Amino acid sequence: MTIKARHCPALLISAPASGQGKTSVTAALARWHVRAGRRVRVFKTGPDFLDPMLLERASGAPVYQLDLWMGGEDDVRARLHHAAGEADLILVEGVMGLFDGGQSSADLAQRLGLPVLAVIDGSAMAQTFGAVATGLARYRDGLQVYGVAANRIGGAYHAQLLAESLPADLHWLGALPRDTALALPERHLGLVPADELGDIDARLDALADAWATHAAPGLPPPVAFAAVAEAPAVSLLAGRRIAIARDAAFCFIYPANLDVLRAAGAQLQFFSPVAGDALPACDAAWLPGGYPELHLAALSRNDDLRQSLHAHVDAGRPLLAECGGMLYALDRLAARDGGDFTMAGLLPGHATMQERLGGLGLQAVSLPEGRLRGHTFHYAHAQIDAEPLAMALNPDHGPSREGVYRRQRLTASFMHAYFPSSPEAAARLFLP
Repeated sequence: MTIKARHCPALLISAPASGQGKTSVTAALARWHVRAGRRVRVFKTGPDFLDPMLLERASGAPVYQLDLWMGGEDDVRARLHHAAGEADLILVEGVMGLFDGGQSSADLAQRLGLPVLAVIDGSAMAQTFGAVATGLARYRDGLQVYGVAANRIGGAYHAQLLAESLPADLHWLGALPRDTALALPERHLGLVPADELGDIDARLDALADAWATHAAPGLPPPVAFAAVAEAPAVSLLAGRRIAIARDAAFCFIYPANLDVLRAAGAQLQFFSPVAGDALPACDAAWLPGGYPELHLAALSRNDDLRQSLHAHVDAGRPLLAECGGMLYALDRLAARDGGDFTMAGLLPGHATMQERLGGLGLQAVSLPEGRLRGHTFHYAHAQIDAEPLAMALNPDHGPSREGVYRRQRLTASFMHAYFPSSPEAAARLFLP
């Protein structure tokens, strides 16, 4: 049976550069349309974990990655086709500037026929706003820049000047004011996770209210999203229970990774190391990335988890420890202020948090289980007393290359793996 293309209004939200306000505008748009009774599905370009947490709260639905390199074009098209069948509006937040990177937001927009909303910081300009918007729209043939939004405006008259500066073929879609009360809190890895903000819904409603003041009514034009033949799910994990750490210290989990494990037949059970949980009864375990450096005292006190993880690894059961999970798997972890704490001691070595970026970039690695793609982003320096099983490569030829370490069936690395890049290889990481 042939599956037909599905149509849904859609926008890719981008900007001339990082820091212009893409996430704030995307969140405001999502919450504004949800409050109007529309079903909104939001995606994030690139490997970021933090923006999707906020955008999930704004839209009320999980936010998946759209990445032509990590997942491949078929993965991207399949996710958009599925979303178009259940949404009234699709929003895709871009990464960096519109044309930045080896696989840019503009590349994604052109490949998929997505109209672009350009977010421009208008705080220090008036009519030049239109010149910047025109430059973005005319820079590349075949790219459809549909509309423009302003961030950090001074008031109604300022918004009027910016809107009137646009050429006739660029739609004014709205604006957000220059207001510190609307700023989203940040720390060293980006936005503070949405679950840690007790007033997050009030913040999102305030963004939506501010957006409503200058918003253009209606929806963008519908986009046709073609169907893609999806590969059958692997069933390698049928009947296997995987325990997954999930709390404020271990929160960097792609929803798509959980989908891969469930599709492979795994039963997932979540637990909280910060709350003092031991490892639940399981066949395999996963310590994802996150912020162990912000919860060192609680993690150091959790002797039950330390002992149960040692018994798990010593019994030859699989354990995947990624980035923050690997830091916890080491003997010790030192905070930036010099405080040094005992960790799980599953992998010989220690690490220190630092002010300088320790790793950044896409990664690909070949393991005995298969080849996986993902990324790295951390502010830690680790001294590991073991030879890596393999070294990841950066497809953009950047300097970050992360080692993957293996002890029995423990696999540890700074690399965050994107399981849909190879569902079979990902599943095999959780097999004896």
